[in-house]
Amino acid sequence: MPIKALPRQGFFVSNYKDNLFAMINADQNELDKFSQLAHRWWDPKSEFKPLHDINPLRLEWIDGHAGISGKRILDVGCGGGILSESMAERGASVTGIDLSDKALGVARLHLLESGNQVDYKKLSAEEHAGEAAGSYDVVTCMEMLEHVPDPASIISACSVLVKPGGHVFFSTINRNAKAYVLAVIGAEYVLKMLPKGTHDYAKFIKPSELSRWAKSALLEPNELIGMTYNPITRQYHLGRDTDVNYLLHTIRSA
Repeated sequence: MPIKALPRQGFFVSNYKDNLFAMINADQNELDKFSQLAHRWWDPKSEFKPLHDINPLRLEWIDGHAGISGKRILDVGCGGGILSESMAERGASVTGIDLSDKALGVARLHLLESGNQVDYKKLSAEEHAGEAAGSYDVVTCMEMLEHVPDPASIISACSVLVKPGGHVFFSTINRNAKAYVLAVIGAEYVLKMLPKGTHDYAKFIKPSELSRWAKSALLEPNELIGMTYNPITRQYHLGRDTDVNYLLHTIRSA
């Protein structure tokens, strides 16, 4: 079991205007891993069942803070579009970006079934920040930061993309022994809720780290909340326990 996090090096907001976003902040192994499962993204009994189960919770939490109806929203790392579509259903104008062709293909196909409208694009957050700075009222980046080489760079890009006073939401996994036992051993090997190898403990992020990166990118933390799973009731809940899964709401300063 790894006991140290991988070193992280990110760009701050001021760097983006001079940096032509040449860096692709993605791990090809991570992209391949999720691409292989992409055709099952909208099956609520598949490997993506946890995403289907937690989506109502995160949607209500986001809507409660940002009032998403009528807002222009960017979903960073949208995958197959579960969160993107649910926000569109509530009246938001949603753009979803991802680097997986297969996941985006599944997301676009599902629109034909649902009738929702989401603009899906194959773009990195950094690349999009170079062309659409300050374009969004709300930016979401959920269950993604623990899968990229440089999460601080993603956070900075999200800050560039949102308007001053706009809302940016993150969710990820804490880095401690409890998180390793529950999110890796428990979820992947014991309960088999996720495929083995879904998560790399060394890429988990402490709330203090996420908050520090956010502040460095001019994003002021507003609420930190935990998400827990009860294996008996098989239900998720939001609350004070941030030991494993947690979400952070931030507001872009002027």
